[in-house]
Amino acid sequence: MSLNPVLNAQSIAVIGASKVETKRGFQAIKVLLDEKFEGTIYPVNPKEDRILGLKCYKRVSDIEGPVDLALITTPGPTVPSVLEDCGKKGVAGAVIIAGGFGEVGKEGREFEDQVVALARKNSIRLVGPNTSGMMNLKSRLNLVGLRKAPQGNIALLTQSGNMALTLITEAGIKSQQGFSYYVGVGNEADIKFHEYLKFFQEDSDTRAILMYVEGMRDARRFLQQAYQTTRVKPIIMLKSGKSATGKLSAGSHTGALAGMSEVSLSAFRRAGIVVIENSDELFPAAEALANLPYIRNNSIAILADGGGHATIAADNLTNLGVNIPELSEKTKARLRKILPAAASVRNPVDVAGGTDDNPAVFADCANILLHDSNIGGLLIVGLFGGYSIRFAESLAFSEEDAAHRMGKLVSETGKPIVLHSLYNFARPHSLDLLRYYKISVNDSLEISCKCIGALAEYGTYIHSYRAKGKFEFSMGKKAKIRGRAIFRKAKADGRGVLLENEAKELIGLHGIQVDPGHLVSSAEEAVKAAEKIGSDVAMKIVSPDILHKSDAGCVKLGLSDPGDIRNAFNEIVANAGKYNTSALIKGVLVSPMAARGLEVIVGTKIDDQFGPVIMFGIGGIMVEVLKDVSFRVLPISGRSARMMIEEIRSVAFLNGFRGSPPVDKVAIRRLLLAVSEIIGSYPDIQEMDLNPVIVYENGLSIVDARIILRREADLPWWSK
Repeated sequence: MSLNPVLNAQSIAVIGASKVETKRGFQAIKVLLDEKFEGTIYPVNPKEDRILGLKCYKRVSDIEGPVDLALITTPGPTVPSVLEDCGKKGVAGAVIIAGGFGEVGKEGREFEDQVVALARKNSIRLVGPNTSGMMNLKSRLNLVGLRKAPQGNIALLTQSGNMALTLITEAGIKSQQGFSYYVGVGNEADIKFHEYLKFFQEDSDTRAILMYVEGMRDARRFLQQAYQTTRVKPIIMLKSGKSATGKLSAGSHTGALAGMSEVSLSAFRRAGIVVIENSDELFPAAEALANLPYIRNNSIAILADGGGHATIAADNLTNLGVNIPELSEKTKARLRKILPAAASVRNPVDVAGGTDDNPAVFADCANILLHDSNIGGLLIVGLFGGYSIRFAESLAFSEEDAAHRMGKLVSETGKPIVLHSLYNFARPHSLDLLRYYKISVNDSLEISCKCIGALAEYGTYIHSYRAKGKFEFSMGKKAKIRGRAIFRKAKADGRGVLLENEAKELIGLHGIQVDPGHLVSSAEEAVKAAEKIGSDVAMKIVSPDILHKSDAGCVKLGLSDPGDIRNAFNEIVANAGKYNTSALIKGVLVSPMAARGLEVIVGTKIDDQFGPVIMFGIGGIMVEVLKDVSFRVLPISGRSARMMIEEIRSVAFLNGFRGSPPVDKVAIRRLLLAVSEIIGSYPDIQEMDLNPVIVYENGLSIVDARIILRREADLPWWSK
């Protein structure tokens, strides 16, 4: 059902309406009246006749006119009966303020499930529960009680009332911009994040979406929708729950599967979301993205009236991955004509006192810089806005003239200007003029750099959009007949894992050259298998009950002598029996010894929030020590596979180190893509672990392969 009747409601029933000023049921009605809500308000309280001059109703079903939305301010246990009554009236949506649902534990989750089921039975969409409320600033629908929230073009979605208060207060104090909507998502029990995204994507008054997220109920659907939304409007997000303590706090606060998992950052950025690390950067970055052109070539110019600020800005932007290119000779020559000889006309540009008696020179320089084809945006740092305070009041006119001209430059060139000013605290008229033109103005140099970084990151994403993956599997389309038979055999045997030879065979079916080895059941068969191989062999136990073979003493390497092979077989079987007396022994796998090379790992798992993900990194016994791995949400594209390889810290080992040749990164990329295809083809897989994979100058060898099956037979991951 469309969210329009909920977020653009024209009639509100306030359930739990009260005459007590401290009660939410009083405050909600008072604010709606004071702010002149454009629709109709219906107080609901069986004990009152009138509240704040409005007729009061005993129940929602008694109301004569239509009711779009119910604000439920009564305690949690009353919610089911209230929803039943709302269903009789045909109410489209309800905002549930009360807590005591999924955020408090198992009993709360069960109660929340009951409430959601009841709402769906009655075709009611729910905001919350455990929400601070919602606002539609256009129609003055304020169900939060926060007065005089600034109206603008940013939609705000958060799971924290305090974060909403912080952001709305910051906008009112520091900016001329504000919000189109605010929704306290709460426990996300019914309406999910991705549904809000779709609504705001289509809303003509919203130009950017600002999010504070602790956890998501359906992160993959969110990614799929975000992938569509970011083509049209930027999404800016602060994701909490990175630390162990933060994860626990997030879980108790929202009841969601919270926490910054290893895949979150790469997943969000792959969907085009600009992820912010610090809360004080969140609104400025959103404001910049909502109102300024994005940077199309990831290259900017810095214009400063002091070397210190210019250097700090250059360091910050370099760390953010933004290019600060050399200016063209033509641009340098034009700058030299208007700046003193001491000025630096490289990039950053330092005016060296050239603006002290005429701040309008800033606009002259900005005009020259933004007309350089290599420059995609401009960061101005230093004293602008404060020349009339620092030097002479008469300079205010010059600064205001420069502000007008720079504002028009943004529109004329389609390139953004972000300005840092030491005098932002004084709110001079020149800086207010820049805000009028929607230029980002900040008193923090670091935040100004972050705004530039956000504009560059989003511009880079839009430029390369067609190369991105859609987070959607074509489930089962690449499955092989023999592959399905392997899984059927494992299930028929009652096994929760594939045997190593089965796992390797499955990988081979999907285009990766793998030697599955020879499965033998006696010492003599092991000798014959080694003779067929004709080189040194490795021997390993094959048992669904012994996954960590080395720990059990069930791996023998570098064998060639028949006597040694017989002894190894007997010792492996004996060690397996000692390690797990009830283990099912399927035999011993005899395989060619892999040549020495670089050990890497490829693995998959089903993440609580994002579904299937893939991991790549340095492998062998060091993987748990080094933890030098990269993650992506599956499926992946060739581009994603290449980026996974390049972003690990130890990439120098792959490229060749101290005389060793570079390894075959093309072969690694093919393996990653094959694994992605396998996970999308067989819904039975819970985890896949290829470790080690030995990579050579040409090709690779999968030494060990483990595939763990899901308990739910024949169900894809998203059905759990």
